[in-house]
Amino acid sequence: MFLLHPPIAPWLLRGPDGCHVSLLCGGPAPAFVYLRGDPDNEELLVAMQPVGTVNGLLRFEAALPWDPGNTTTHYAFKVLYADRQVWLAADGTRAHPPPREVQFRVCRDHQPPPWVADQIAYQIFPDRFCQGDPALAVETDEYVYGDGQWRVVQKPWGAPIDRSIGATAFYGGDLVGVRHKLDYLRDELGATMLYLNPIFTSGSNHKYDTEDYEHVDRHLGGDAALAELAGALRDRGMRLVLDAVVNHTGANHPWFNRFGRHPEPGAYQSTRSPWRSWYAFDADGNYLGWKGHGSLPVLDLADPGVQDMFYRGRDAILRRWMRPPYSIDGWRFDVVHMIGEGAGALHNARYVRELRRTLREENPAAYVLGEHFSEATRWLQGDQEDGAMNYHGFAQPVRAWLAGRDVFNHPARISTAELERWWSGARARIPYANQLAQLNLLDSHDTSRLLTALEGDTRRMQLAVTLLFTYAGVPSIYYGDEIGLEGGDDPECRRCFDWDRAHWNTELHAHYRQLIAWRRDRLELRRGAYQTLAVAADAIVFARYVERSVTLVAVNRGAQSVTIALPLGELPLEIAGWRASDGQTIAPPERLELPAFGQLLVFGD
Repeated sequence: MFLLHPPIAPWLLRGPDGCHVSLLCGGPAPAFVYLRGDPDNEELLVAMQPVGTVNGLLRFEAALPWDPGNTTTHYAFKVLYADRQVWLAADGTRAHPPPREVQFRVCRDHQPPPWVADQIAYQIFPDRFCQGDPALAVETDEYVYGDGQWRVVQKPWGAPIDRSIGATAFYGGDLVGVRHKLDYLRDELGATMLYLNPIFTSGSNHKYDTEDYEHVDRHLGGDAALAELAGALRDRGMRLVLDAVVNHTGANHPWFNRFGRHPEPGAYQSTRSPWRSWYAFDADGNYLGWKGHGSLPVLDLADPGVQDMFYRGRDAILRRWMRPPYSIDGWRFDVVHMIGEGAGALHNARYVRELRRTLREENPAAYVLGEHFSEATRWLQGDQEDGAMNYHGFAQPVRAWLAGRDVFNHPARISTAELERWWSGARARIPYANQLAQLNLLDSHDTSRLLTALEGDTRRMQLAVTLLFTYAGVPSIYYGDEIGLEGGDDPECRRCFDWDRAHWNTELHAHYRQLIAWRRDRLELRRGAYQTLAVAADAIVFARYVERSVTLVAVNRGAQSVTIALPLGELPLEIAGWRASDGQTIAPPERLELPAFGQLLVFGD
């Protein structure tokens, strides 16, 4: 007995009154098949009708009405045999009705922008990518940062990281340099979307402690450099996502004025400051800092002035950067789950919905991306975020499977079966359209680089890269990963990009380019359904497919070769011919031989 529902067209078709839904069954023919919904919070069982077969699988269809009382419509399948019933939910089959949290779901009113699923994202920490104009560089002791505890220092490009000045060492990267390297990013590597860490005025190199949201930091090139970069990206058909820090400002922002460097009293200095109510204070009058950091005073979104400044006003911060000459394509919201009222992110969901509505008012195709280190299920039901930085559903399980560590560098070794359960559980809890808009990543500015966690093992890094570009979601490259740039925990993970090609890991770089090319050429790798075909002790094989094409992906982390039998009869499409990754025609791959630390891709059309 085998049951399958791929939650994409043509097996899930949206319409004005609901969805047309297909179920595929293998093995003994069932006596009855029902589509289960609950449009008025009461169970509705719709008899599904047989409509033929595909690849030997029986196909049943039925109409699922939209849930009028909820944005997200949930559904599952109840299949009756002579002596038992079997239920299918998004996480697999069971003998009893599935809990709502793992039922299939589709959002009626909200969908991620269609362009997002097709992207190859590239994340850039601006100070460390490329120096385009040395005249823009921060000078040593040019200003006092914070309370003066950390000295502002100009460092030579590529010099070792000094942890004692992690936030105040400047290497001179700028937006001019990013623009100069677009030929490399787009034409050589194949990236199609840039995500930039914060670029607005700030005294730190990371710029999460914003001092002025009105202007791009002059040391990065100012507003003009962003306008030129945005224009150059549009000329190449590339997208741009900026980092929005809405939860807190820097302590030196004029609104707060912690160090008294601005003429008008800020919230820190006076209860009569016009910005006092913009920040969160406790009952004793002490301000709240993000996770206790005094340099990052927390904003209180309950205040109408904060709302108007960031999103509600006609010329609000989030709106103006989405307009010409910048016209950015979306925002990545820093610690989005912490945005809200007071100390406890009160009414967070309401504010995230309002942020989404603001972005879509400016651009109906804007990408709403959230940062979450933990599970982001409740923000990903369609009405808040389009996607998240997918630590929980991708980076964490992949690092645990290949490196035996989590993103916090804690021991976390898992089996292949546990990897598959982790993946399936994460996918099951959100609409699949949002899964395709998830920003999958191996590492970032907040984690050690995966190659370092793998102790420099290029073979295992290539396995991770294969998974990154073939799993459901948008692959995101952290700058320099593709050339073998290493680095431990923050700030070591923010080393300078080494533009001397003699130092590059050319084998790894070629692997990135090949996977990017395959993803560009194969629709199923961008928009296809996901289906696990086989799980072995150290290997996994899965399929990504659309109606008429499929890519099989096999990865072996083990030190021994392995042969795996594949149930091709469980795929819901007829394949006329198969090709190996080198283009040679092959017989149907009913068995795959995987070398030690190896991977294979097989294409079917």
